[in-house]
Amino acid sequence: MQATDNRSAEIFAEQRRYIFDCVRPLYAEPLAIAEGSGCRVRDYDGREYLDAFAGILTTSLGHCHPEVVAAIREQAARVGHLSTLYVNDRQIQAGRALAEIAPGNLSRTFFVNSGTEAIETALQLARLHTGRTEIIALRQGYHGRTSMATAVTAHAPWRVLPSTVTGITHALSPYPYRAPFGDRTDEELVEIYAQDLIEVIETTTNGQPAAFIAETIQGVGGYIVPPRGYFQRMAEIVRSYGGVFVSDEVQAGFGRTGRHWFGIEHWGVAPDIMVMAKGIAGGMPVAATIATPEIAGSWRGKTISTFGGNPVCMAAMVATLGVMRAEDVPARARRRGAQLRDGLEALQAAHPWIGDVRGMGLMQALELVEDPVGKEPAPRLAGMLLNAARDEGLLIGIGGLHGHVIRIGPSLLISETEVEEALDRLGRACRTVEANRRLAGQER
Repeated sequence: MQATDNRSAEIFAEQRRYIFDCVRPLYAEPLAIAEGSGCRVRDYDGREYLDAFAGILTTSLGHCHPEVVAAIREQAARVGHLSTLYVNDRQIQAGRALAEIAPGNLSRTFFVNSGTEAIETALQLARLHTGRTEIIALRQGYHGRTSMATAVTAHAPWRVLPSTVTGITHALSPYPYRAPFGDRTDEELVEIYAQDLIEVIETTTNGQPAAFIAETIQGVGGYIVPPRGYFQRMAEIVRSYGGVFVSDEVQAGFGRTGRHWFGIEHWGVAPDIMVMAKGIAGGMPVAATIATPEIAGSWRGKTISTFGGNPVCMAAMVATLGVMRAEDVPARARRRGAQLRDGLEALQAAHPWIGDVRGMGLMQALELVEDPVGKEPAPRLAGMLLNAARDEGLLIGIGGLHGHVIRIGPSLLISETEVEEALDRLGRACRTVEANRRLAGQER
């Protein structure tokens, strides 16, 4: 593609004319991407960036992976759409590939188009299976944008209307860095969270929950990683009250956290229902709800997904999972994640406003604070770092309840050299923020 002067400005102007105002680009001066390959993207004015956020952890194999592109082209030339009224071989292949890597006895899948739809499917299924209605989710959690998905989301900026969905309640987020209990061991924290869940069930529900749903690592919340033993205890509690455990793997799935295919496997827990999306098909719109045969069989009424299991998207998913297995992405994410984590911790040592470094594998975060003792969230610094990184040709994400957490989640195929390059660019951006921070302090 040949760069065109001011093409980006033209696109921004057209966006303001034709797209909802609520569709807000990440930057105050929006970035319009024209093309991408691997971990690199290029804007319409010809500038190249190293992409360390992967379309919110979605382009899991990088941009335009040749095997995925070839699979899409081949399937589009065969048949492009069938709906769930018909059976197609690509959907069967995708379901089989998913069952082969899913934990426990999860083997029956319903395909849809987005993580939100998969959440809706999972929660309806939990209610149908248990014959109950009440759902327990987590504070700081994010699960999507429909009425039900927003109701189980506990993040005020994403709840644009008061919830009209009944039977939803929220337990404490397992957020060790901001736990209001002083210094505690993981075991002590887990027991505090466990007692809170029990109290939530016994005081804010009728004592008969249908499900407990949680992200294995809270994504929008700022890559919040629970303490060791947390999910074993939570699953045990909800099941003891007759409910099921729903694991949201939309961001943490498919080797992202390193070592295992799914984040929940780090805790040795097999969910009753699991939800996936984002990186599942290398960027194509695919999401899935997978359950045990017994639970899946509880849905006996009529349902349909017009575009769910679309053969072109299924072909992309099959190709994506094939590359993931061939490349052993869980092992790759573990190695490159360790390299990334070492570099981020070095930056933390140099900049005290990086209050916490956390994450697993290639899902890492920096929580920025005004001071490391008081831990006051620093969204101003996060915005400065986001833009400084862009100026250095590096794309990163932002999250946290206050918009004060930097999120990093590159392609699972990122190379050692590219991780080193990303850290170098991020280091320069941090030094820019430090200089501006000192200058602002002098001016005050």
